[in-house]
Amino acid sequence: MSLLSSISGPRDLDRLSISELDALAAEVRAFLVENVARSGGHLGPNLGVVELTIAIHRVFRSPEDPIIFDTGHQSYVHKLLTGRQDFSQLRSRGGLAGYPQRSESPHDVVESSHASSSLSWADGVSRALTRTGHVDRHVVAVVGDGALTGGMTWEALNNISDDNDRNLVIVVNDNGRSYAPTIGGMARYLNRVRTGEAYRSLHRGSDTLFRRLGPAGRAVYRGVRGGTHGFLSRFVNNAALYSNLDIKYLGPVDGHDLASMIETLELAKSYGAPVIVHAITEKGRGYAPALSDEADQFHAVGKIDPVTGVALGGAAQVAWTDVFAEELVTAGEEREDVIAMTAAMLRPTGLLPFAQRFPDRVYDVGIAEQHAVASAAGLAYGGLHPVVAIYATFMNRAFDQVVMDVALHRAGVTFVLDRAGVTGPDGPSHHGVWDLAMLQLVPNIRIAAPRDAARLREEFHEALAVGDAPTVVRFPKGAVSDDLPAVERLSDGVDVLVRSDAEDVLLVGIGPMAHLAVDVAGRLRAQGIGATVVDPRWVVPVQPSLVDLAARHRLVITIEDGIRVGGVGTRIRQVLREAGVDTAVDELGLPDEFIDHASREQILADAGLTPAKIAQDVVAQVLGTRIPVARPSTETGAIWLADVEARHQDS
Repeated sequence: MSLLSSISGPRDLDRLSISELDALAAEVRAFLVENVARSGGHLGPNLGVVELTIAIHRVFRSPEDPIIFDTGHQSYVHKLLTGRQDFSQLRSRGGLAGYPQRSESPHDVVESSHASSSLSWADGVSRALTRTGHVDRHVVAVVGDGALTGGMTWEALNNISDDNDRNLVIVVNDNGRSYAPTIGGMARYLNRVRTGEAYRSLHRGSDTLFRRLGPAGRAVYRGVRGGTHGFLSRFVNNAALYSNLDIKYLGPVDGHDLASMIETLELAKSYGAPVIVHAITEKGRGYAPALSDEADQFHAVGKIDPVTGVALGGAAQVAWTDVFAEELVTAGEEREDVIAMTAAMLRPTGLLPFAQRFPDRVYDVGIAEQHAVASAAGLAYGGLHPVVAIYATFMNRAFDQVVMDVALHRAGVTFVLDRAGVTGPDGPSHHGVWDLAMLQLVPNIRIAAPRDAARLREEFHEALAVGDAPTVVRFPKGAVSDDLPAVERLSDGVDVLVRSDAEDVLLVGIGPMAHLAVDVAGRLRAQGIGATVVDPRWVVPVQPSLVDLAARHRLVITIEDGIRVGGVGTRIRQVLREAGVDTAVDELGLPDEFIDHASREQILADAGLTPAKIAQDVVAQVLGTRIPVARPSTETGAIWLADVEARHQDS
């Protein structure tokens, strides 16, 4: 029986010796490589926190002592130690989530996978435990050095230092990377500590000396390392960073040395006040392919060969991100004022080729979306045109800056939102389904949703031509859709994709959903119902030609991959009413609820966003055979229904 299979909960760790815990760590790494290679997921981060997570669960008593993971993508080891060892359906419907999830286990506390919020959570939880009399319980927050680039962590630290009468342990998992290498002054500071010869030589010497002195020596060693200005800190001055906040500091400690980690955490646990434990770890630890990956050390992988780390699957497909990356370089060559910005996502958002071509025209601000957007407003004021590339879900974090810093000041800033719409296996906090509903509230904003690569290229350049308002170009995750040419482009830029002599139904496909709308039109035609399909290209503002087309049709169906409440369909309906057009509008989209991890296809099917379901519902609504609807009361409406029914029978 393997050690790992004998672990059904954290307290099973108590009976293991240090050597057995080291053996368990090796088994966990082998398990992670084998299983994540099959399913895909966050491999490198979890390989780096094996010993750290084992030590935390050995010292603290989860769930009585809540453990809060910042971002949460490094929680696979935590899942294994808390009785969840079936990784066969990791990140698939019915299987384990890729992030902490309360419905899985009482050991999971915070589900959101947006970074830099863990210390605020820990602050609140620890205050609550103290106020409710649970003074013997501890709160542990695991935060990466990358998350320290987010301002929210420092807001939390400022408040944590204001109340020292509680049991709060902050473990800084310092591997020098967020997604890619961590950037900024904080990263440089920690890197000097991590690599400094003064620290390394003193650590080796003092560790060896005090350990030779037995238990008493180890106690002295812990003491000199535990002071706010301890023995080693006099030479590396690392604790000074936190001492000004009045938070005790322990470290740096080797995050892969189980004995040292356990001793340090035990000391932190005994203080009875907020403590920072600074652990040095290595992302991708123990797996050669990850360590040799200079890009992101296998931060997130698809299905791979577990031995070589080579990606599996068919021929590589062109992704939406790749198309944008190429076009950004083209724009940079054409215009010297184009500047690229991102929040710790240089490679994932497609900015790397631009950075290689124009290294002095890219700003990676770390995990600080609010700062990125406000800074972009300043760049625009200075005569530049910033392109801010962010995952759609993370745009939520900077909404106030979009409104007050960019839109209010009529700044020419282009936001490129990757992973918009349903993203699939990463789950509720990563779906980019709020951007269309959220951003169209912003005065003067213009939002483009390209349906294919050709439209992405042209709409991005159209966005760059706007110098007096924010513009948005949003596209989904994955392979780019096949080019879908228009039969006609109207004077205001709306593309007509399908025309019908019988103007029964107007299908408005938003972005890639235009392909689905064309499929629906074909199915309706087979039922004797005429359908026109349009792609607005720029979904906000609503173009006049769309209003004219809606007035000539009897029913408008809008299809979008964002939440339908307050989405593009809602805006179109409002504009039609303002124009005196009383055509019925059905808004199809995603429900206003948090959507669990599953494939994109499964999630769209659940929402009824399939060609067969939409066509069936339209036929039923038009003919009144399945869905009870109010039939048009006008004489013209009655003639239309009779005509449709006759054509349906003929077909």
